[in-house]
Amino acid sequence: MDAIIKLDHLEKTYHSAETPVRAVRAVSLEIARGDFVAIMGTSGSGKSTMMNILGCLDRPTGGTYLLDGVDVSGLSRNEFADVRNRKIGFVFQNFNLLARTSALDNVKLPMLYNHSGSKLSGKAQQDKAMKTLEMVGIGKRWDHTPSQLSGGQQQRVAIARSLINDPVLLLADEPTGNLDTRTSFDILGIFQRLNDQGITVIMVTHENDVANFAKRIIIMRDGKVRSDVQVQQRSIAEVELKKLEAEKDDDDS
Repeated sequence: MDAIIKLDHLEKTYHSAETPVRAVRAVSLEIARGDFVAIMGTSGSGKSTMMNILGCLDRPTGGTYLLDGVDVSGLSRNEFADVRNRKIGFVFQNFNLLARTSALDNVKLPMLYNHSGSKLSGKAQQDKAMKTLEMVGIGKRWDHTPSQLSGGQQQRVAIARSLINDPVLLLADEPTGNLDTRTSFDILGIFQRLNDQGITVIMVTHENDVANFAKRIIIMRDGKVRSDVQVQQRSIAEVELKKLEAEKDDDDS
C-alpha cells in the first residue's frame, strides 16, 4: 500500500525563548494510505507539534514532509492553505463549531474556501452537506445550533464538516476528550467505519484505551518517535458498545 505521508528527518525548533526548543527531532516515518494511527505522548513530547505539521497548520524547520506525493514543506502560504483545505479534514476536542449557526451551515462552511466546492450551486452544496450529516447519523438535527445538541452530536457535526471537501486525510485531536464512555465509543465507531471506507485517520490521544481503537500506535517522547507498533488486539467500537449496554442491563436488573 502506498504512503500518504512520508517524513524524512523532520525537525521543528522554536526560537522564541532564549534557548531554542527542539519540539520535533529528526523524525522519519511513513503512514500508509488507509491506515488508522494513534499518536501518543505526555505533555511536551512533541505530539501536538507533529499534529500541527501533519495538518499543514505549521511548517517544519528541517527535513521534508510529503503529503499525498507532494512536498508541502516549501509551498507558498496560499499553496499551503489550499493543500490544507483540499486534502485534510480536522476534528478537535472542543468541536469548534460556530455557535449561532445550524449544523447544516457549519458543515457547508469549508466548501466556501475550497475551489471545487465553491463551484457548486447553493442547492448542490446544501445537498452534499445534508448527505454528509446523514452519513454520520445526525441528519435529522440539521437545523439545530450547537447549543441545542449534546456533546456527541456536536462532534458528529464536526466530523461531517471535516469530510465535506472529501479529504485524503482526517486528523483528530483528542476527539473523545470531552465525551463520556458511551459517546466516545459512538464517535470511535464513526472513525473506524470511515477508515474501513478507505479514509486515512490520524488521532492524537493520551488515553491508552482510545488508542487501541486504531491500527497502529506511535508514541513520542522528547520530540522523537520512541515506539511505533501495530495494534495486535484492536478494540472494535460496536463490540465495546454492546458490552457497555450489557453491563448497564445487568446493573438495572
